[in-house]
Amino acid sequence: MEVKIQSIHFDATEQLKAFIEKKTAKLEKSYEDIQTVEVQLKVVKPATAMNKETSITVMVPGSRLFVEKVCDTFEEGIDLCVDSLKVQLAKFKEKLRNR
Repeated sequence: MEVKIQSIHFDATEQLKAFIEKKTAKLEKSYEDIQTVEVQLKVVKPATAMNKETSITVMVPGSRLFVEKVCDTFEEGIDLCVDSLKVQLAKFKEKLRNR
């Protein structure tokens, strides 16, 4: 699984990148055949609360799963995105099983 991290309007720290790698690695427990994970971090309006936009796109064979959250911190956004992606991956896996 390849993880691509893109930070817009700021530079992501190594600590944040390591956190993202660790969290997205857990997605493989939900679905093994993940090809790439694209994480996009964006500061929307500087100096305001709830200004960190986090979006994750997961490429799986034949489909693309996407989730986007806006939070106070990127860590919180990553946590929420990964949680909702686990649900999406479980549903996707169930659909494949039913075919």
